[in-house]
Amino acid sequence: MQSHAEAVKQPQRGPAGRAGASLADGGIMARRKSVRSQLYRSARVLGDLEAARKGPGAYARRRVRRVMYRKGNRGMARVLKALGL
Repeated sequence: MQSHAEAVKQPQRGPAGRAGASLADGGIMARRKSVRSQLYRSARVLGDLEAARKGPGAYARRRVRRVMYRKGNRGMARVLKALGL
């Protein structure tokens, strides 16, 4: 069994590998999000809702676009990092 000091030094990892505070029941407490990240998340949700109102095809196209942008941005970030930028 770890002492309290040892447990504090090592962050707890949740199911997705994210660090967070451990709860008494063994769960992981989420970190507090910044206002900026909350606003961006709200904007994404509102965009999803607007696309869903237009129909399942519009929502599917939006999801595909977001996945492709995410993959493209990650690839570009790797290239820039390899170049030292």
